[in-house]
Amino acid sequence: MLLQRSVLCLFLALTVGCAAKQEQPATVARARELMASAGGKRGDLVLRCEPADAEVLLDGVQQGLCSDFSSVSRSLRLSDAGFHQVEVKKRGFWPYTTYYEPSGARVTLKVKLRPVVPEAGSGTQ
Repeated sequence: MLLQRSVLCLFLALTVGCAAKQEQPATVARARELMASAGGKRGDLVLRCEPADAEVLLDGVQQGLCSDFSSVSRSLRLSDAGFHQVEVKKRGFWPYTTYYEPSGARVTLKVKLRPVVPEAGSGTQ
């Protein structure tokens, strides 16, 4: 009787253990998939600009307005590796240009364009 219980316990332990191990490959595969996608040379740029209606160009191609990319859910997505030119411009303001290489992270870029003509009372001549 004791031998039968031991065999039954061993059988249950192996069955439950095997069932858990059968689920593991799918979990491991999903983890590898997530790591591969995170490790890729992607990047998201969140743009916070003044003025918010300034144009955004990526590698010389117009993407929209800064306000279009001002939140985490609406960021400028870069999927290609290598440096990208990001330009923010608006008529009456000096343009802002920078270069960004995707690193797999989300980056917030804060840009404040300066007027071409100084504002009255700013003290600059």
